Amino acid sequence: MLQWSSRSPRHWHEFVNHEVCVTAGDQQRFEGRVFTVDPVSASVVLVSVQENECPSVRVILGHAVTDVQILRRGTEETERQMKSVFLPDRAQSLSAEELKSRRESVRLWLEKNRVPVTEDGEVLCVANALTISAPYRPGDCSSANEIILSRIQSLVESIPGAEQPSGQTHQ
Repeated sequence: MLQWSSRSPRHWHEFVNHEVCVTAGDQQRFEGRVFTVDPVSASVVLVSVQENECPSVRVILGHAVTDVQILRRGTEETERQMKSVFLPDRAQSLSAEELKSRRESVRLWLEKNRVPVTEDGEVLCVANALTISAPYRPGDCSSANEIILSRIQSLVESIPGAEQPSGQTHQ
């Protein structure tokens, strides 16, 4: 049987959103829902959400994982609950149609300003140097290049007719 860290990202993705029991090398067991698996280190990010409590997040390092068993399959409701742990409230309050409209508006504005932009699923990619995630506001821009980050955030802020409350800068 293959070790956990030797498996493919496709295999790991099969565990996302499911309630699992992860066994580590020292026979410790951890239970929770898989939020993601890091494709480089094979580390498992588990989220546990208890009634009336703050969610807890635990990372089990990939080299320590010896076994992962699915206890309960995830549903759309559990997926929504998991996303609510990490997404800002403003992103959750927008419908899929509103997000699509906003993404299209930002993309068209950037193109009008001669900025090369492509779509990669729900994310806008600008000149292979910056990404803009939902809900497509200045604070949702992410880049290691401060100059590009600043200029694109300014452009996104200046979209005519769009309300753009300031968000925090992600890098």
